[in-house]
Amino acid sequence: MKVIVLSLIALSLVFIWAGRNSGNADEGQVVIYTNGDEAASGAMENALNDAGYEGEYVLQSLGTSELGGKLMAEGDKIEADVVAMSSYFIESAQKQHAMFKDLTFSTNALEQNLPYYAPILGNTGSIFVNTEVFKQKGLAMPTSLKDLAKPEFKGLVSIPNIMDSSTGWLLVQAIVSEYGEQDGKAVLQDLIANTGPHLESSGSGPIKKVQAGEVAAGFGLRYQAVMAKESGLPIEYVDPIEGNFSLTESIAVVNKDDATTSLAMVMAEIITKNARKELLTHYPVALYEGERVMDVNKPAHAMQFEQPLTVELLQQHREFFKSAN
Repeated sequence: MKVIVLSLIALSLVFIWAGRNSGNADEGQVVIYTNGDEAASGAMENALNDAGYEGEYVLQSLGTSELGGKLMAEGDKIEADVVAMSSYFIESAQKQHAMFKDLTFSTNALEQNLPYYAPILGNTGSIFVNTEVFKQKGLAMPTSLKDLAKPEFKGLVSIPNIMDSSTGWLLVQAIVSEYGEQDGKAVLQDLIANTGPHLESSGSGPIKKVQAGEVAAGFGLRYQAVMAKESGLPIEYVDPIEGNFSLTESIAVVNKDDATTSLAMVMAEIITKNARKELLTHYPVALYEGERVMDVNKPAHAMQFEQPLTVELLQQHREFFKSAN
């Protein structure tokens, strides 16, 4: 009998261990959903753990499209208590479901935000090149996305696909803003033709291919190219004349009005205020008063899109991208 009891206890412990490691939350734990990458998730976890909340939350990373789909489909029935997500998705989900609670803490953000979210990081797009490949191929340094659409770049360019990656939206915004949809479509068609098999589903895909020398040039997150150059790799970044567009990711608390919501609000405040120092090292875009970034991280042609960024506008630009294929 003693052996059987011990076996049942051991089996129960296995199930408990499996539950914790599958990301399932125990009762009372705050569930945090994020589309952030490993660096962003790590910064949020470090801020919460340093504040003494280790074990009181479960953080789950999902792709932008997957998390966006859950927000739009499930509203406040979503499992998450806290959502760290692209700001335009948070705004669109709130518009459709009125699912987020106004923040109970104040921030000193540089730009005025709606009362139910606070920005936690910003991303900016740019061109980057492998200088060794450029030298081997005898290519001239580009100044624009339009330059990458020239015949000499055929098979030598990598860009992110807007259908899978928010980074790809930064490229499409730049083309639409500079050339309009009619002329921009021609630029995009030539650019996509030049990418061939190097159209990437991940926003980090192009910088990896440029670093490896598989292609000569790419478009992606500017800070990644800055870091690559500073690490000694033959990488140079180019701020395109079409503009360096940016996206922010923000944090919001789902209004479930239950016992966990108050703790979720506390954790959202901790992430907003305590994780910024670490986040700023990975995503050097100043979002709050007093924040400074090095000159090397300041884009030459910072731009904002004329229209508000929404899920509907993203879908329009995805259709524009598809029509250029």
